[in-house]
Amino acid sequence: MSTSSYFCRFRPPGLAKIALLALLQLFATRAGAEESPGTTTPSGTAPTAQPPAAPEPDSTSPVVVGAQYTYVLQHQSALRSPYAGPLSLKSSGDTQSTNTLGLYTGWAPVYWGQLYFDVEKFMGAGVSGATGLGGLTNGNAIPAGYGVFKQFYIARLYARFMLPLGTQVNEVDRAQDQIGGTEPATRLELKVGHLAAPDDFDQNRYANSPRTQFLNWSLMNDTAWDYAADTRGYTDGIMLGYISPAWSLKYGVYRMPLIANGEPLEASLLRANGQNLQFSYTGLPTGTAFRLLAYLNSGAMGNYAEALALANATHATPRIAATAAPGRQKHGFELDAEQPLADDGATGMFLRWGWNNGRDESFAFTEVDEVLSTGVQLSGAQWHQPDGQLGFGVANEELSAAHRAYLAAGGCGFELCDGALNYAHEQILEAYYRLERIWPEDPGPVRWQIGPDYQYIRNPGFNRDRGPVSFWAIRLHVEY
Repeated sequence: MSTSSYFCRFRPPGLAKIALLALLQLFATRAGAEESPGTTTPSGTAPTAQPPAAPEPDSTSPVVVGAQYTYVLQHQSALRSPYAGPLSLKSSGDTQSTNTLGLYTGWAPVYWGQLYFDVEKFMGAGVSGATGLGGLTNGNAIPAGYGVFKQFYIARLYARFMLPLGTQVNEVDRAQDQIGGTEPATRLELKVGHLAAPDDFDQNRYANSPRTQFLNWSLMNDTAWDYAADTRGYTDGIMLGYISPAWSLKYGVYRMPLIANGEPLEASLLRANGQNLQFSYTGLPTGTAFRLLAYLNSGAMGNYAEALALANATHATPRIAATAAPGRQKHGFELDAEQPLADDGATGMFLRWGWNNGRDESFAFTEVDEVLSTGVQLSGAQWHQPDGQLGFGVANEELSAAHRAYLAAGGCGFELCDGALNYAHEQILEAYYRLERIWPEDPGPVRWQIGPDYQYIRNPGFNRDRGPVSFWAIRLHVEY
């Protein structure tokens, strides 16, 4: 798909267009009228004029260029399997590898405005076709069977605007989709374009990246948050936020897929959308962070109870897609926390709880209606290996009563279909170790990480009749 087609199909509602134009005008007016943000004046002293925090970047070339490569070789053990369906884990086991490549560029023609353009490529496959579980075991894998071609694709193409609301600034390092330098500590922020909702929501320092941390979906994100995205995890949308040193409030609205976990997106936000609102508090002296997320999806989703009723009336196997109707709504909530413990925060723990109403079809992320996960990340400094990192996490997942009844009657979702179901919570344990090296050490532009990963899952696919099952993996990650 061409870059222009993304924006041709991205159509905010009329009021959103007006608001967006007004915000852009406000950013331009405010940025032109004020000096670049300086440093905070000490309490009790008269404010003085501050020099610009940094010179405006060179507008003739990108100011951040990054790349990454991640390889995961994963083996799934054989498992007890008295019966299986089209989306079950393979009872004999499986071994697969995934390769992901990415090139990330950014450009800051003015200090208050930035543009980002990322391309990525996925190759390989997840074990058992990346199906058969609510919490899939490789966050780098794309589920099979949805017509996703293994070629370079546009991952992100968006603009970011920052409106300073004070003089205090924060230093930020160069990173993927992050231009290094300084940013206003208190600001209004706007993003618009082709991006991923988890870039701004459900962020957790200790459990967020399958390239360097936990591989399992239920430990990298809240799997009950059915966030709007295509099969690869990207969509078009708008995010508006207020950011301050102590707290932030973000709202985002994004395009939904046309069908469950499909690649094409709805043409208009008026027809279907995923809305997210998140409050974050980070002002405690202990470094503790809390986040509360609420979401509401609307779209042409099916309903589990209706699918069962239709199947009983026609003496057929239930099909959720047969009950799809425009305007259905699905809502949910998440509580997220992180607590640094030692080593300047490199050692810490996390907690996530997520829930959705589970009446209408799981549509975009995975098939989980409630999840509780917790874990710890330990810096190698604890055992005199500063370049090492150990992670240990557990997750417990549930399905709604309607969802489990649908699967028990032989219905299929886009991740789960054993043909029957003896329901039990899906329970996940994961441990990983990572060794990091920087080359050359000064200035150290290239980082590589390697290490093993182990996962143990009881009741895979929420089915007491199947499993348990183990997964072993080796992961290599290189980034510039």
